[in-house]
This record gives sequence, structure tokens and C-alpha cells, in this order.
Amino acid sequence: MEKRVLAITTALAALLMLPAIGRAQAPPQSESVPSGSVPSGTLTVTGYSGQAPIFQLNGKSCVELEQLARLTQASLTFKANQIILTLSPSSVHAPAEEPKSKQGFSRGFLQAGIEQIGVIREWRIGIVNAIQNGFPLPEDWFSAQRRIADKSLALVSAAMSTDDDRKAFPLLSAELNDLQKLSDHYLEMRKNAEYIAPGSLDNDPLDQQIVSCSRGLAAMVADNKFQDEASCH
Repeated sequence: MEKRVLAITTALAALLMLPAIGRAQAPPQSESVPSGSVPSGTLTVTGYSGQAPIFQLNGKSCVELEQLARLTQASLTFKANQIILTLSPSSVHAPAEEPKSKQGFSRGFLQAGIEQIGVIREWRIGIVNAIQNGFPLPEDWFSAQRRIADKSLALVSAAMSTDDDRKAFPLLSAELNDLQKLSDHYLEMRKNAEYIAPGSLDNDPLDQQIVSCSRGLAAMVADNKFQDEASCH
């Protein structure tokens, strides 16, 4: 018991002699300081409101014991030549736990992602129908689809909040870029009056990659969690 009291007394003495921590400023006029001391600033303790005046004594920065107890909401006990500083349970702050990263897709991202997948699917279906049936490939229609897809992708980006959201977003972006490449390729062929066979897409590696990526994205939506899909890269 004597060792414990001695340790507390020693720790208290060390605490009172520590260099001042906090923003230096003139102490409030209402606070008193020991005779012969020189006011030098204030002490602020992280996690507590208020300040305690600091004064210089024999070249060292000190804080009055009563002021320190009031600042930390502690109690003082005097026993003979010993002083015990006791912190109240409410004054002892446990280290804050780091917030855990949310798993799965957020609701907003999931809704925006489903919309984006639908826009991409509609765009590809337009290409497939035009090629298989020999229809014209209207450049203005494809330009309009790109604008719609860009706007939809922006909404997906704005909805990101979880780790899975941030991991899945690049895949959606890559899928859109691949579809743009597919559109540009066949539009260029049409401009050059090149023959486009109805079954051209059957053996087109880029179109097969787009389809595979789309299926992977749909599986992620169904499972509500990120799963890397090589075809989307």
C-alpha cells in the first residue's frame, strides 16, 4: 500500500513539473497564482473543456494542484504529507475504436449501379440489332447513349461510400469504355462503307469481353458484395 501511495505521489509530482502543453496566452485575471511566480500561459488537457493557468516557478512551468483537479474533474485527498489525485470514472476516456469499414454495397451505389448496367445493356442491344438486321448505325443515337451513360456513371460515383463501392466503380467505368470502343469500331466501318456481316459480333473478342463483364457485374449485384472480374479490366 505504501509503495502504491508513493508511486501516485511521485507521478503527481512529475505531472505538475511537466512542460506546459497547449496554446500560450495570458491567464484570466480572476485566477490567482503563487507569490513570486510569473504567469506564462494556460494548460489545456485533451478530452476536457476549460484551461488552467501556468506560472513560472524557479524556471519551471507549473500548474496549481487545485486547478489541475478542477480541469480534469478529479478529487483530491490529503493525508498527512501525502496528496492523492483520483480521476472519476467518467473522466477516464478509453481510446476510441477505429470505425470498421462497411462491407458490401451501399444502397445508393447499388441502385445507381443497376441503372448503369441497364444503360450499358440498352446501348449494346442497339448495336447488336443494327448489325444483325443490317440497319443503319446512326451516330447521333450512339452519341446520345454515351451522354446518358456518362450521366449515369456520375451518379454511381457520387453514391460511393463503402470499400466494395470503391472497388466496383472502376469495373463499371471500364465496361463503359469498352462499349464505346465497340461502337466506334463499327461506326468507323459503316463510314468507310465496309461490309459488316450479320454475325460479326459472334466472334468479336471485345463484345465477348463486354458480355462477360456484364455477367460478372450482375453476379456482384445479386450477392451484394465485390468480386473481382478479370473481363472488366
